[in-house]
Amino acid sequence: MASTSSIVLKSRRIRIICPQKCLRGYATASTRPQAGSNPRPHIPTTTDIDNDQVARLAAKPLHPLTLADLVRHGRPPLSTDSLLSSANFTLSLLPIRLAHRIQALRNLPFIVVSNPHISRIYNNYVHSFSTLLPYHNRSIQSLQEEIHFTEVMADLVQTHSNTIPILAQGFLECRKYISPDAVTKFIDEHLRARIGTRLIAEQHIALHLSSQPHCCSTPTGVHRQEHAPSHIGVIDTALQPASIIKNCESFVGEICELKYGVRPTINISGQVETALAHIPTHLEYILTELLKNAFRATVERGKERDAIEITIAASPPTLPPTPGLPAQERARLDGIGLESSTPGVTIRIRDRGGGISPTAYPNIWAYSFTTFNDNELPASSPSSAPPLNTIGTPNGNSDALNAISGAGGDGSSLAGLGYGLPLGRAYAEHFGGGIQAQSLWGWGTDVYLKLRGLGGV
Repeated sequence: MASTSSIVLKSRRIRIICPQKCLRGYATASTRPQAGSNPRPHIPTTTDIDNDQVARLAAKPLHPLTLADLVRHGRPPLSTDSLLSSANFTLSLLPIRLAHRIQALRNLPFIVVSNPHISRIYNNYVHSFSTLLPYHNRSIQSLQEEIHFTEVMADLVQTHSNTIPILAQGFLECRKYISPDAVTKFIDEHLRARIGTRLIAEQHIALHLSSQPHCCSTPTGVHRQEHAPSHIGVIDTALQPASIIKNCESFVGEICELKYGVRPTINISGQVETALAHIPTHLEYILTELLKNAFRATVERGKERDAIEITIAASPPTLPPTPGLPAQERARLDGIGLESSTPGVTIRIRDRGGGISPTAYPNIWAYSFTTFNDNELPASSPSSAPPLNTIGTPNGNSDALNAISGAGGDGSSLAGLGYGLPLGRAYAEHFGGGIQAQSLWGWGTDVYLKLRGLGGV
């Protein structure tokens, strides 16, 4: 039996197994740039790229990602033609998106982008851009080229896994030279752009792994490989929020019990069997962050005996179809059972943790960092996770950047504590949903998470 390696796509729950020869570069990204060679005249960099080409691609508009884009190649296992089409579609989008991020980093003040942490992120983007350029002006026409291209995609995902913690550390060190509003605006834009970029790359990787035409094929050209029947790449077309809630509750409960010695319980009610087409890893992140806030507030208020109430409500099936979706694509989605799935879900998380103070409430969506002095900067190592008590509510989100900079990118770590609301909202809004918080100061908080089955983005 061939040796295998486990490829984890940013989740504690989902592991995709692939023959090791198919994605050699995913876990051993040895092609990353090394510091100290070939600096450019204005921004420190380690890789030479054509600045005119960056400017030309950055001037192009970003393609608005839709559900039709993500599932246009059909359910896996894909035929050879469909897999090559997926690779070429991915290739048509990523260089433009990377060029936009390189340009945004170049537009920062020189003293900021020269910071070693921010410069490192800039170098990562330049490196990824340079690895895609050899493919940009031609199409992928063979399975061997597709395999190599998928290795490049895996390296891209791995290279940028710690982008946000490293950026936050850099901005903390440069906070004297850039305004808080500018930091919030840049990080929010970068987060939202990163969500789409990673999704495009991970979608092709998942389709590659669930098809594997280079491993086994049939005379008809359709390739057989075991995969979850409800999945199209990273999208679960029959995702049940209730099951994600239970998994997240188990994870957060263990953290809470380790920190406080007790853990609240949850009570799930409403339409618990509701399912929709969405991305499990995104919903997992959002719910984990919301439950962290609710658990901490509940325990510190001494209300751990009161269950946290979670209600699931499906949107009425009479919602209008996905806006801007061509009739041909709508027919395609109906054919694979997507457009007729539940159009949206609202999840309410109600705790009795005392609510959010009126002074902190206006700042819960901000990546604020102005309350820190030089002695409060976190350790520069991105692998050290902050403690549980850095969660932003009920005393505000002022430690958000501090928490980000101390959080690693490993999905099994405690990464992300302290900035869950703004980042969770970015994930929800990226697919037409949102998060709203209603606080009754002195009693508790209701948080409403609205999800829409993946449509126009």
